[in-house]
Amino acid sequence: MEIAKRVQSIPPYIFLELNKKVQAVAAKGIDVINLGRGDPDQNTPDHIVQAMQEAVADPVNHHYPPYGGTPEYKQAAVEWMKKRYKVDLNPHSEVTSLIGGKEGLHNTIMSFVDVGDYNIIPDPAFPVYQTSTILAGGTPYFMPLNPGNNFLPNLEAIPQAVLDKSKMLMLNYPHNPTAAVADLAFFEKVVHFCKKNNLLFCHDLAYPEMTFDGFKAPSALEIPGAKDITLELHTLSKTFNMTGWRIGFAVGNMQAVQAVAQLKSNIDTDVFRAIQVAAIAAMKGSLDHINYCNNLYAQRRDLVVDSLNKLGWQIKPTKGTFYLWLKIPSGYNSWDFTYMLLEKTGVLVTPGTAYGPSGEGFVRLSLCLPEKRLKEAMDRMKEHSITFDLAKAKV
Repeated sequence: MEIAKRVQSIPPYIFLELNKKVQAVAAKGIDVINLGRGDPDQNTPDHIVQAMQEAVADPVNHHYPPYGGTPEYKQAAVEWMKKRYKVDLNPHSEVTSLIGGKEGLHNTIMSFVDVGDYNIIPDPAFPVYQTSTILAGGTPYFMPLNPGNNFLPNLEAIPQAVLDKSKMLMLNYPHNPTAAVADLAFFEKVVHFCKKNNLLFCHDLAYPEMTFDGFKAPSALEIPGAKDITLELHTLSKTFNMTGWRIGFAVGNMQAVQAVAQLKSNIDTDVFRAIQVAAIAAMKGSLDHINYCNNLYAQRRDLVVDSLNKLGWQIKPTKGTFYLWLKIPSGYNSWDFTYMLLEKTGVLVTPGTAYGPSGEGFVRLSLCLPEKRLKEAMDRMKEHSITFDLAKAKV
């Protein structure tokens, strides 16, 4: 048997590799505190679950759903965009359903990147940006994100030779993994840049409601004329604690939306209708859980930031997502530090290079555990002298 070269060209998914390491450590009797995965620990709100239960019992939802989403779901997505961002969209031509954000990203890349094309992506970024580009036969062009520029890309540094061979530029703010945020002024620059260079701007807006300290994440589609070149991907996973439900939507430029919808119609049979009913209940129902969860994550963020700063880190509180992006002590690369921390303390973080070359020297820490477990993780680091000025020879 010979595996396809496209599969051989991509690395194993990072969380599968980390899980093997976790299992090996746990087999030694070590209680592992997993701060590696970005999966909300809070329940899906009750009114969404109830809507799902009722929809599952309704035989009308037991059949194939319409391609691109039910009319009711698309209308709910359009109304959400209007209410939240004051963005006007046509429910018939400017929105299509997604089976979660990851699937949407992959199929967007497959819809626009041809063999020989560059895809301009942030570095670091969610791994599917890179792997799906490779699967499409394209070449990822990495835009380095670094602390000196608040983890925003320098668009003017992209070579013209790359721009000439690119069809798309991808961004994600609030950002995974760095937790950086971007304002409307930044998106205005991006929209102008993409128009100038005839690029589709794909904005992966996965964490729009998970923001703190008065910051409110914008949609790129709020920029006048952005719809001319912008496709924005939304997912209900983080906003409504629905990571396992797998539902989202793509909105924006009609040609881009229809291209993704056409590809998907040949690959999947859309989202189970009952889940679409539940998603409508989510977007139309109470949003009280958002403030509750944000207050919870902010408290956790402050606990971890304070604890790590006492251990020598110099971390400022983040304004978005439930991640912290930590520069690691000298003498380690990202994987070595991750493995050392896991084996010595039982605390798991994610190595920065899992998200791209510029992730070297960093790890991502997730706040998706109760405060008690986060405090225990910080106590273990203190107990084992895992300080920022840690010397490799001491371990």
